[in-house]
Amino acid sequence: MRIAREAAELARTVRDEAVTDGVDTKSTETDVVTTGDRAVERLVRERLGELRPGESVLGEEEGGDGALDGLRWVVDPIDGTVNYLYGFPFYAVSLAAQLDGRSIAGAVVEPVSGRVWSAAVGRGAFLDGKRLRVSGADRLDLALVGTGFAYDVRRRTAQARVVGDLLGQVRDIRRAGAASLDLCAVAAGWLDATYEVGLNRWDWAAGALVAEEAGATLRLPTAGSTDGLGDEMLVCATPGVADGLTAALRAADAGGV
Repeated sequence: MRIAREAAELARTVRDEAVTDGVDTKSTETDVVTTGDRAVERLVRERLGELRPGESVLGEEEGGDGALDGLRWVVDPIDGTVNYLYGFPFYAVSLAAQLDGRSIAGAVVEPVSGRVWSAAVGRGAFLDGKRLRVSGADRLDLALVGTGFAYDVRRRTAQARVVGDLLGQVRDIRRAGAASLDLCAVAAGWLDATYEVGLNRWDWAAGALVAEEAGATLRLPTAGSTDGLGDEMLVCATPGVADGLTAALRAADAGGV
């Protein structure tokens, strides 16, 4: 939490300069990275090196060891970089500790609002120190569902088809642009569920633990999936709608996009 707060303050203070002078692209022209992303990740790595020397770090911008064995820190320096670029205040710094690939502690900090989401295995999930609990929703047709879209235009087109199939089966759908905060929103009961295909580990490592510790049913991207949702699908939902949403996504072939 301490490091994520420091990183969030840096992201906020360098934002204007970062989006004016230092914007590049990665996988597509819509997949942006700023000097702010890089500066924040460098800060996180430096602070971890001081406080937890010798431990492995995996980050969105500088990569890292792909092995899951042992203790590893996972950082998304700015989750929601497009929002950051446009000045839309829904973005966050996400930092998690994972042991053998499983998140055991995590913090998600919003630079603009200052909100701090946190969780540790077996110790609950919190927003600014207040314990979180998922909603009590038990009807899919009354569920508010979050999602996100890929940068690749062909995959986005397929994802739009899935949203079209799902819209008639839920209360409504939200797309805010930061997966870590979508997961935290489920933890707080602000969403009843969220799903997305193609997330990277740094996108969900902290937020998924916050949701799970708040009581959410969680389905993480898993190699060798046999449940009909594909290896890249993440589903996070309050228990009362989890089965219904999973069935609806499977029927829409959401894992195949």
